[in-house]
Amino acid sequence: MIGNIYAIAAVAIIGGGLFGFDISSMSAIISIPAYKCYFQSGPVPEDHSQCTGPTSSVQGGITAAMPGGSWLGALCSGFLSDIFGRKKAIMIAAVIWWIGSTIICASQNVGMLVVGRVINGFSVGICSAQVPVYISELAPPSKRGRLVGAQQWAITWGIMIMFYISYGSSFVDGTAAFRIPWGLQMIPAMALFGAMFFLPESPRWLARKDRWEEAHAVLTLVHSKGDPDSPFVRRELQEIREMVEFEKRNSDVTYLELFKPNMINRTHIGLFTQIWSQLTGMNVMTYKGSVYYITYVFLMAGVSGNSNLVASSIQYVINVVMTVPALLYVDRWGRRPTLLVGATLMMTWLFANAGILASKGHWAGPNGVDNTPAASWVVSGAASKGVIACSYLFVASYAPTWGPVSWIYPPELYPLRVRGKAVALATSGNWAFNFALGYFVPPSFVNIKWQTYLIFGVFCFSMLVHVFFLFPETAGKTLEEVVDIFEDPNGFRYVGTPAWKTRISTKRTRLMERNELDQEAQAEKGGEYHEESPNRSDSENIEPKA
Repeated sequence: MIGNIYAIAAVAIIGGGLFGFDISSMSAIISIPAYKCYFQSGPVPEDHSQCTGPTSSVQGGITAAMPGGSWLGALCSGFLSDIFGRKKAIMIAAVIWWIGSTIICASQNVGMLVVGRVINGFSVGICSAQVPVYISELAPPSKRGRLVGAQQWAITWGIMIMFYISYGSSFVDGTAAFRIPWGLQMIPAMALFGAMFFLPESPRWLARKDRWEEAHAVLTLVHSKGDPDSPFVRRELQEIREMVEFEKRNSDVTYLELFKPNMINRTHIGLFTQIWSQLTGMNVMTYKGSVYYITYVFLMAGVSGNSNLVASSIQYVINVVMTVPALLYVDRWGRRPTLLVGATLMMTWLFANAGILASKGHWAGPNGVDNTPAASWVVSGAASKGVIACSYLFVASYAPTWGPVSWIYPPELYPLRVRGKAVALATSGNWAFNFALGYFVPPSFVNIKWQTYLIFGVFCFSMLVHVFFLFPETAGKTLEEVVDIFEDPNGFRYVGTPAWKTRISTKRTRLMERNELDQEAQAEKGGEYHEESPNRSDSENIEPKA
C-alpha cells in the first residue's frame, strides 16, 4: 500500500485529468472541417470548407451534455462514497468513463455523441466531487490546500495534453481527425483504475464504519512513516474518534439535513464557491466548461485556422504554469485572500475586454467570422492584440486563485458525517451552472455580443463582496477545527465566527505535525501549552504563555 501523500494525490487527481481530457477533445475539434461536416445541421455543401457545423443551439446541447451528466454524477457520488468508500467510488467512475468514451469514439450522429458525453459527464461528476474529499481526508492540514488543489492542476494538464493531441489529429483526413482523440481519452481512466488498488482508503470513512484498526493503520502509514505512537497521529485519531462518537448520537444524514439552520450557512458557502467558479467568466474567456468556445474568441480577434488553435493553446500552457504558485503557496496565502485577489483581477480583465470590443469592434454579420455565427464581433489591429492579451491575463489570474481554491475549499467546510453528500451537493452546483452556461455562451455571443463580458464582470464584483463577508479562513486548520469556526458560541447564531475575523494557522500546524508543539514537550520546558483557537493568528498560537 502506498503511503506517500504526494504519490496518493498524484494518482487520485487523474480523475481531474479526465475532466480536462473531455473538455479539450471538444475544443480543438469544433472548428475543423471534418467535425463540422460530419455533424452538420442541414445539408452538407460540396465544398467541405463551407460547412458550418451544428447550429449554435445544437453545439450548445453537445457541449452541455457533459456538465449535465456531471451534475447528476456529483449528486449520486455522495451515496456511492458513503456506501462503498471514497476509493471505490473513484474506481467506479473510471469504469463509467471507459463506457462513455467508447460510445463517443464510435458516434455516428449527434444523438450518439450526446449520450456518450452524458455518460462521461457522470464519471467526471463522481471524480470532481469525491477526489477532493478523498485527498482532504488523507492529507495533513499544512499540505491539504496544495494537494487538493492539484486536482485543478490535473485538469489544466488534461486540457493542454488533449488539446495538442486533438490539434495533431486535425491534420488527419476523414473522421479519424476527431475519433483518434476521443478514443485516446480512455487511457488515463485505465491508469486511474489500476493504480487505485495500491492506495489506502480514507481513514475518516473507515472510522465512521467502526474500522478503527484500519483507520489507525492508514494514519500511521501516511502521517508518521510507520510510527503508530506518533503524537500527531494519536491527536488526529482522537479528534476523529470524538467527532464520530458525537455524530453517532444523531440519525443518518440526508440531503435535507444540509438545509437545517445549523448547516445552511456552510451549505451555501460550499455551493457558492463552486457556482462562482463558473460565473467568473471562464466560460467566456477560456475553458471552465467552455474551453470549447475559446476558438470563437480568437476568431473575433482576427486569428483563424491553425493560428487560431495555436493561439488558443497558449492559454492552456499559461493555465498549467500559473496553477503551480497556488499549489506551492495557497496554504500560506490562505483561502480568503486568494479568492479576493482573483475576483478583483478577473473583473478588471473582463471589463477591459468589453471596453475594447465595444469601442474598437463591429458586427461580423449573420454568418459571423469564418462561417461561425457565435464569432459575431470583429476587432483588428492593436485592439485585437488587446483582446488576446486580456484573455491571457485573465487565465493567469484565474489559474492560481479560483481555479484550485474552488476544489480545495468545499471539503474543508463540513463535519465528517455530512462531508460526502455536502461536497457532492456543492459540486453539483458547479455542473448545473456549467450546463447552463454551456448553452448560454454561443447564443449570447450571437445575440448580445460583447455585452456578454459585462455580465461576468458584474458576477466577479458580486463574488468579491460575498467572499469578504461570509467566507471564513480555513488554511492550516484540521477538518475538525474548521467545524469549531461555524459552531463558535461567541459568534453569530448559525454563522459562527465572522469571516473577516478568521486567520491562517498553517505555521502552527506545521510545528504540530513535526511534534514540536506536543503538549508533553511543552510541559517539560516549563511552558503552558494551550489548544489553538480557530480565530487566533499564527503568532498568537505558537507563543506559550510566560
